[in-house]
Amino acid sequence: MEFFLQDDSWADVQAALGRTVHRRSGAGFSYLAVEEHNPAGKVLYVPYGPLAENLDGFDAALADLRATAKNRGAAFVRIEPVDAGLTLPASGELRARGLVHAPANQQPELSWIVDLAGSFQDVLAGMKPANRNLFRNIHKKGVTFRKSQDPSDMDILLGFLRSTALRNGFTPQSDEYLMTVARTMMPAGAATLFVADLAGTPIAAALAYDSADTRTYAHAALDDSHRKLGAGVPLLVTLIEDAHARGLKHVDLWGVAPADAPDHKWAGFTAFKKSFGGREVAYPGTWDLPINKLRYNTYQVARKAREKLRSLAK
Repeated sequence: MEFFLQDDSWADVQAALGRTVHRRSGAGFSYLAVEEHNPAGKVLYVPYGPLAENLDGFDAALADLRATAKNRGAAFVRIEPVDAGLTLPASGELRARGLVHAPANQQPELSWIVDLAGSFQDVLAGMKPANRNLFRNIHKKGVTFRKSQDPSDMDILLGFLRSTALRNGFTPQSDEYLMTVARTMMPAGAATLFVADLAGTPIAAALAYDSADTRTYAHAALDDSHRKLGAGVPLLVTLIEDAHARGLKHVDLWGVAPADAPDHKWAGFTAFKKSFGGREVAYPGTWDLPINKLRYNTYQVARKAREKLRSLAK
């Protein structure tokens, strides 16, 4: 699998957001690193990377990242080595290389993948019967589907996301951020908006990102007044069907909850995603490579103190 977070299109998004990006490769490795800032100061963040052919390549990537971080004055490098020749669980291999488990995973440690091998009918057969039936019959209720790579159509999704956030009490990613992503990736063919319409009026929308072989289901929301139609299910099946028609190999439905955590905040989303067939994929998680150990240790002590104060205040 190839990850959009390590693609050139994502580097362009970060540059459009005003961030400094480092795109480097060497013998058996490559990475996209983004300069960020937190209480420790400057940090190099490598989302779902570095990528390496084997452990030798991974070690070369770490050496290159260490040199880049020192040159840029970064306190530490934060990595997520999803495809780096590591054997899961990889904690021992990572700690042996001086890495420290990050306070929290920035990207999901578990994801749900729908493989697109065979015909689309084969892919459909892996889904729950209710999903197949809704996909085949939703048109009888007047619902149609379309796709767009016009950034101006993002207003449809943004409106649904704002309404969902207000209803459920959470803060979504900003309109400005998502519009920057759309304006950068849609013209490059790396992002597509899928819309469900009822009698010509949008009632649900989903944004997907594409890498060379994988489509990632990134953002989705619907008009709550039409929730009983269940348009989100056939909308996602349409997104999967389109990925299959484009010759992609996988659809990544993104983060899921552990099977042994029924009370996890993602439990509902997880059940929804698993109803489309597929398999769980585990990653090593997010790890830090301290560069300036004094600054990194000070950051960790201060972070733990803040967490303790918050827990005492509850």
